[in-house]
Amino acid sequence: MVRNAGARLLPPSTRSVGYWCEVNAHTPGGRIIWLNSHPTGSPRLALRWIYTRVQDVTDQFDQPYALPGHHWLTDEAEHERALTTLARGRTYVLTLYDDTTRYVLSARPAGGTH
Repeated sequence: MVRNAGARLLPPSTRSVGYWCEVNAHTPGGRIIWLNSHPTGSPRLALRWIYTRVQDVTDQFDQPYALPGHHWLTDEAEHERALTTLARGRTYVLTLYDDTTRYVLSARPAGGTH
């Protein structure tokens, strides 16, 4: 499932980078746990980072919950949509779920609040 999420301002040290990527876990109690983040220089590198994180997250899921992530990994049309979204200066968000937690993977231009 792909959703756009609200934007956040980035720390000044990340604003000179082309794109900022991150993954967070959202627990049932409303807690948000930062799992990883990474600066990249292009939409393609941002997509590559998300791709690798999707592999990492779905490797931890039981089979039924892993299926949407496995599908995303092979969905070339969605990858093109992600690249177009990022190239247009917008945020790309992918949300994966297991039985109790929502995992939000995102990439956005680092110089703004899109």
